[in-house]
Amino acid sequence: MGKEIGKITHWYDKINVAVIKLTGGIKKGDKIKIKKGTEETEATVESLQIDRVDVEKGKKNDEVAIKLSQKAKEGSTVYKVE
Repeated sequence: MGKEIGKITHWYDKINVAVIKLTGGIKKGDKIKIKKGTEETEATVESLQIDRVDVEKGKKNDEVAIKLSQKAKEGSTVYKVE
């Protein structure tokens, strides 16, 4: 599955952006898996922001926003795919 790196705290439907409260590090180019119950999707981090500012990486306790191609649910767990 990979290492758990956070949870989705908010989903912005109109712009397909998820806000993730990090418990581990994330950076642009990372492959992630988002899982809630039996639903799971994979994505590559192409856009990463903290407080609406583009950043290359986020660290533990940061709240980052990432753009996703598929809908994600609040409360979903985010894993980094090794």
